[in-house]
Amino acid sequence: PPEIIQKVEKPPPLCRPSVSLDQAPLECIQLMKQCWSEQPERRPTIDQIFDQFKNINKGRKTNIIDSMLRMLEQYSSNLEDLIRERTEELEIEKQKTDKLLTQMLPPSVAEALKMGTPVEPEYFEEVTLYFSDIVGFTTISAMSEPIEVVDLLNDLYTLFDAIIGSHDVYKVETIGDAYMVASGLPKRNGNRHAGEIANMSLDILSSVGTFKMRHMPEVPVRIRIGLHSG
Repeated sequence: PPEIIQKVEKPPPLCRPSVSLDQAPLECIQLMKQCWSEQPERRPTIDQIFDQFKNINKGRKTNIIDSMLRMLEQYSSNLEDLIRERTEELEIEKQKTDKLLTQMLPPSVAEALKMGTPVEPEYFEEVTLYFSDIVGFTTISAMSEPIEVVDLLNDLYTLFDAIIGSHDVYKVETIGDAYMVASGLPKRNGNRHAGEIANMSLDILSSVGTFKMRHMPEVPVRIRIGLHSG
């Protein structure tokens, strides 16, 4: 009934059933009171309840009670397994979300968002930006199937991602065939930002020379690179 639910949800006073001594053995009533204790550590376990019921019944046949206790025991065990399984699944999904978030945003920004704190804009005095796109990308796209364009961009930027890992740079984003990288942020590196971007650009340019498209290996891929430092 709704009034019972309301009482349980919003104590005090605590909502507990009233059982008279003529309705159940005293030991059973005491066991009931132990089970609804407000302190979880004082509540008996399923095994302890089972043992106490055996003592209460003093060897009499208790098929119904035994069956009920076995069902409760099985339910408790299954519930623990289910909770453990769901907790593991939740942790795996959390790790995936955290990994994706750190790939999309700087670590400091990602941590602030996870904690629910506002992200304050930060000013960086010295940075170098890298921006590149694929020469003739519109023509290549017109001659390719959509999935072939996706494979081209995925293969090319996977190659770029592997290269930038050996340089002190941060990939800002990719938009279509455009690839944007910065150095000097989100971690400041003094006056090394220009050299880091320049060396990375040379490595990327060198790797593109041997890059082949899956669906058009005979067509060379060329990229246009622009830098801005200040």
